[in-house]
Amino acid sequence: MDNLVTFSITVFTAFFAITNPISNMTVFLSLTQGADKKTKRDINKRSNLIAFVIVAVFVLLGKYIFELFNISIPAFKITGGILIFFIGFDMLQSKTSNVKTIDNVNIDENIAVSPLAIPILAGPGTIVTAMNFVANVETIHIFLVIAIFGSMSLLTYFTFRLSDWIVKIVGNNVISVIGKIMGLIIAIIGTGMIIQGIKISFNLIT
Repeated sequence: MDNLVTFSITVFTAFFAITNPISNMTVFLSLTQGADKKTKRDINKRSNLIAFVIVAVFVLLGKYIFELFNISIPAFKITGGILIFFIGFDMLQSKTSNVKTIDNVNIDENIAVSPLAIPILAGPGTIVTAMNFVANVETIHIFLVIAIFGSMSLLTYFTFRLSDWIVKIVGNNVISVIGKIMGLIIAIIGTGMIIQGIKISFNLIT
């Protein structure tokens, strides 16, 4: 039971850092600027639901994806760790990660699919993080990862819904600081994945 609790806390922390609801809230506001409340609500609901489905599918089919493309778990962990590290490093440098670049988006409900659901909420970093947690684990861990990402999607939904109020109360400077802290956490998680992949490759895990 203790292992499951530790695993759940680790997964939640990783998802919170990589999806970063507070930082993405400002992206949501900029994309939906000028939209009425109903349109904002619909975009918010749709984007989070689509993101959840995408991540859940990758989590459930991760094993078969590995087998189909003959991907080894150590190679996936090392490559995924490098990707996640650079996403965190970009956040620390106050840059927008390349997987979250947004240009010339029209205000309509299609932005719920792209760029909000893909790649902002369920981008490569999120998918890699999810699949890393379900590589070579028991079934209960797989469902835990799905449930935790589901709770993260709900948290993101409510954060987006209250975005105008949160920005007004907290301010953009505090949100920027939170983004940097999340970037540091993401970089550390990425480094941990690289180390774990190397240990598995050389049979250093006992």
